[in-house]
Amino acid sequence: MTRVTPALRSILRQPSTTTQWRKTPTLCSSSAWVKATYQPVRCLATPAAMPSAGKENIGVYCNPSHDLWVKESGPSVDEVKSGQALKEGEVTIAIKSTGICGSDIHFWRHGRIGPMIVEHDHILGHESAGEIIAVHPSVKTLKIGDRVAVEPSQICNKCEPCLTGQYNGCLEMRFMSTPPVDGLLRRYVNHSAVWCHKIGDMSYEDGAMLEPLSVSLAGMARAKIALGDPVLICGAGPIGLMTLLGCAAAGAEPIVITDIDQSRLDVAKEICPRVRTYKVEPRVSMEDAGAAISKLAGGNLKTALECSGVESSIAAALEQIYSVKFGGKVFVIGVGKPDINIPFMRLSTQEIDLQFQYRYANTWPRAIRLVQSGVIDMKRLVTHRFSLEDAVSAFETSAASAKTGAIKVLIQGEGMGI
Repeated sequence: MTRVTPALRSILRQPSTTTQWRKTPTLCSSSAWVKATYQPVRCLATPAAMPSAGKENIGVYCNPSHDLWVKESGPSVDEVKSGQALKEGEVTIAIKSTGICGSDIHFWRHGRIGPMIVEHDHILGHESAGEIIAVHPSVKTLKIGDRVAVEPSQICNKCEPCLTGQYNGCLEMRFMSTPPVDGLLRRYVNHSAVWCHKIGDMSYEDGAMLEPLSVSLAGMARAKIALGDPVLICGAGPIGLMTLLGCAAAGAEPIVITDIDQSRLDVAKEICPRVRTYKVEPRVSMEDAGAAISKLAGGNLKTALECSGVESSIAAALEQIYSVKFGGKVFVIGVGKPDINIPFMRLSTQEIDLQFQYRYANTWPRAIRLVQSGVIDMKRLVTHRFSLEDAVSAFETSAASAKTGAIKVLIQGEGMGI
């Protein structure tokens, strides 16, 4: 029988300690058994110390039938309190804010993005920030109470892309919210500490939006946007608007942004007064649109950044020969259909480079610096906020953006935005 000494019983009953005790499988028959087989785990010790400790963990799920619902998820509250579900190198985060991404909508409504297919009940969400509430003893870089943004990558650290710093191409990548890996839209999540970036006093909302900002920064870096470059941005959705903020901060000039929605172009003008806006009309030919954009810019543009992933928009960016100069570049940041038609001969005869990106690598520290310093301010992009329990309404609002006016919809945990 396990012997629990009065001293250990006293320790286990302490309400203020930040140490809990975990039983290991070591067996011993002596009175020293308890001391030898209970090891300290740094985690929150009392319900009063843990945000939402009285509430079960819940997550936002979709499935192959395109249902969307909220139900209980892991890790459980008991596992969070004890720290027993933490693996080496992991921490537990109380998620405070999560943005809805276009890919979340795709997985819900279409069940797939290319080869990434929803085959079972699946938790969505990968744009999150929160507070550290439990830490495995092996973790020395984070402590309980730290505010972090969660980079949703889990890599092998062995393949060539990982070893050369291009870990977004990891051959064994497990990216949270991409099937079959569950996402971050939960109250509590266990995640590798190395992918939790400290954000200091930055708001959790800004912390959550570091993920889409990283997408834009990665695209700008690969497209080699430089001071004074004339740039066309196709699409004024969340990624397009964040790309606008980034290009403006980088000194691109002139910047032209296009969209079919005038209200989004108005937001673009609000966050960057010097941007030149062009509303895409369905009955105007691509050549005429290109000529109008060139006139608006005062000349042909060096680079077109396609931020929508819509086939017609990509084709428009490619075919607007009169707006993208000979030897220019069309860089596709958006995620589109598995197969898209492109105007091959136009690319060929104008020597226009067509380039793509896949997620991001090594962008988060830069994104944090830009936001903390005030160089980039994303607050205007948040148009709607919902509680985690009301996540279905949040998704419906985001999916119907043409009617609701949604740009970035955030789902909030307890204590969000503080």
